[in-house]
Amino acid sequence: MEVTIEIPNDIADGLTAGGGADLPRAVLETVALEGYCSGELTHAQVRRLLGFENRLEVEAFLKAHDVYLDYTLEDLEQDRDTHRRQGL
Repeated sequence: MEVTIEIPNDIADGLTAGGGADLPRAVLETVALEGYCSGELTHAQVRRLLGFENRLEVEAFLKAHDVYLDYTLEDLEQDRDTHRRQGL
């Protein structure tokens, strides 16, 4: 799907000045970040939306924007149980 939005030039200049990214990419990254933070997008959906090859690229992108994985104590316990069962 293609989406078109109107952004005043002075605001567009401000959005691209900081990181030097092109405006469409900056907007796409903002959508991805907001979607992930709000729970509307999954980790995998962020990867697809931004065209990343693997999970590590998504994690690096999120970390660069001070957004960290939603990893709960329950997730940790499940991972520990899995590791125990596998003898790791």
